[in-house]
Amino acid sequence: MQVPSVVTLLFLAPGAHARLIENGTETIDHDAYIDTFELQNATLNVIDGRTLDVYANASSLNVSQNSLIMGTVVAQGGSNVNVGASRVTASGAFQTGITLLSSTAQINDSVISSADYHGMVVGKFTTSTQASTATANGSVIVGATGGAAVTGGSLLETVNSQVVGTGADSFGLSLQSATARAYQSNITGGRNGVEMSYDRYAPGANTLLLDQTHVTGVTGAALLVQGARGQGAMADIVVRNGSTLTGGNGHLLEVKGNSTANMRVENSRLQGDVIVESGSQAHLKLNDRASLIGRMENVSSLEVGDESLWIMTGHSQVGDLRLADGVVKFGDDDAFYRLDLERLSGQGTFAMGTDFARGLTDFLNISGEATGHHGLLLASSGAEPGNPGAVHIVHTGGGDAQFELLGGAVDVGAWSYGLKQEGNDWFLDPNNRIVSPGTRSVLALFNTAPTVWYGEMTSLRSRMGDLRYSGVEAGGWLRAYGNKYEISGGDGGAYDQNQRGFSLGADTPVGDGQWLLGVMAGHSTSDLDLSRGTSGTVQSYYAGLYATWLDEESGYYLDGVVKANRLNNNAKVGLSDGKQTKGNYSTNALGASVEVGRHIKLDDDFFVEPFAQASVVTVQGKSYRLDNGLKAKNDHTDSVLGKLGVTVGRDFVLDDGSVLQPYLRAGVAHEFVKNNKVMVNNQTFDNNLSGSRIEVGAGFSVSLSQNLQVHADFDYGQGKHVDQPWGANVGVRYNW
Repeated sequence: MQVPSVVTLLFLAPGAHARLIENGTETIDHDAYIDTFELQNATLNVIDGRTLDVYANASSLNVSQNSLIMGTVVAQGGSNVNVGASRVTASGAFQTGITLLSSTAQINDSVISSADYHGMVVGKFTTSTQASTATANGSVIVGATGGAAVTGGSLLETVNSQVVGTGADSFGLSLQSATARAYQSNITGGRNGVEMSYDRYAPGANTLLLDQTHVTGVTGAALLVQGARGQGAMADIVVRNGSTLTGGNGHLLEVKGNSTANMRVENSRLQGDVIVESGSQAHLKLNDRASLIGRMENVSSLEVGDESLWIMTGHSQVGDLRLADGVVKFGDDDAFYRLDLERLSGQGTFAMGTDFARGLTDFLNISGEATGHHGLLLASSGAEPGNPGAVHIVHTGGGDAQFELLGGAVDVGAWSYGLKQEGNDWFLDPNNRIVSPGTRSVLALFNTAPTVWYGEMTSLRSRMGDLRYSGVEAGGWLRAYGNKYEISGGDGGAYDQNQRGFSLGADTPVGDGQWLLGVMAGHSTSDLDLSRGTSGTVQSYYAGLYATWLDEESGYYLDGVVKANRLNNNAKVGLSDGKQTKGNYSTNALGASVEVGRHIKLDDDFFVEPFAQASVVTVQGKSYRLDNGLKAKNDHTDSVLGKLGVTVGRDFVLDDGSVLQPYLRAGVAHEFVKNNKVMVNNQTFDNNLSGSRIEVGAGFSVSLSQNLQVHADFDYGQGKHVDQPWGANVGVRYNW
């Protein structure tokens, strides 16, 4: 938005009533007369004061301490504007909050607004070679027609700020041959978020950096690069560190009017289409764990780097596609798209879908040369085809490109199909198939017993911990708990385990009062969600004995538990032929656990509690047969788990006399057993879950009365083979 010089002079001319300050310095505060000011080689300090319009030429304007400019600020000729913790509110027709012409501005913790025009203009006279620079920190720049317009090689930098256009046709930020850098900011336009075009008076490329910044075009595109007056625009765009682009029309980038956009995305997840008008160009790069979900239309080039991802949401066209260990995914598994390329190079992965039963498939078409080594990751249908034929998935116009199925095969119904090449075409070959059994899913069922046993122990561990915080007293308790585990490892498939249950018990002091003995019992249900359509349920019934020794003087303690389980297992296994087979069996488990630690009281009612724990569980071996004749057998399943950790917390005495005891816990657990072998149809498989994991937790107890306490605990863990996204238990205790 470059303003011609004559119009600019008329626009900047102050009214005849303006108060002139020339070659001097003046300070006004809240007692000063509210006036319009014209500054010529002067300085005006507004401290907790109010003014009308301020026009500055080769001058300094300093506004601070909740001051208010009720009008426009126009700075030109090398002026400097500083606004801190104040407001500039322009309301007249075509009146900008702040206009900089060959000047600078620093805006901190302030609001710059225009009810009729742009919130801020950063530019220069058409006859000047000196651009403007503005920095906004913790501020809001808002205007009816646009938030901020930057032209003629000028620069706007925002930090933790908002730039907003409120009108239906407004932009958030406009660049015309200018530069903007936004950090931890929000840019919103009523139509487009950021518009980039060409300044015919000061030609040059636009540069836009978005760092932890969110751009929104309410009804239009997030970013628009558009030529003007027959001249195409140039834009260099960097989107990084969690920035987002949201277009109300579904477009994150539009390029029009013979323009060119170069956009690099780093460590950000974007969603929206990239639409390039004929005659324009767009060159995109996805790097550093970047992702883009959307359609690409007429994109000149795309590079997808390591750990980066493009997910198509429709048929797309790209000129040059270069993969640097990146991934291109052809939408959801039940949607089938075509990707047309002119050239392909590099090394990467195409995640595609194929449905033999319906004759549908994603298709990669390269009209020109294809080079490099590329993997095809096909997520196929489980439906059983009657008479499958070859499925065409890749075509090239030439070159030495190599394509291969990741994993060597793709499951379709009862079979796993391989890939074959015929000239410049690649097909799924129905004659290259092997039987795909459901063995991997069956193996996971043998791994559930140890996690069931340990999950049930969380409620008892919390009960025994409460005793150290509140003293050894006889009582009864009841706790409800839930856990989620994500298990992977060995030769078995990964699965999720969702556990819910309850425990109850009673205990009493014995001997010299340092010992406490208790009994407990309970029940839990674990629902298993396994890969390949397999599910299962484990019903666990258990009982146990526990003991706690605590020396209140030194704080040392010892906890011991012995617990026996009866486990009833039901499985539904989805096989590769699309059918389901069932089986059930029961088994027993026995385990013991010992924990030693020290409860150390600190100043101000804080405490710290380092601990070490060892647990041993063995699960009875079992042989069983599924309905389809698949035989599974294991001699036994064992677990030896060690833990080291620390708990920290504090006691708070509330106004009503009750005591609140919050705490945090962190530790490292390691599974030592590596040799849980399973036989499936006389083939040996390894159910090895050995390895370490990190565990963290938080909880609290509240004494509602001398006899009644309530408790809650929350847990999280992450490790090599066992993750616990969440665990929770709540309970009540009554002392008698």
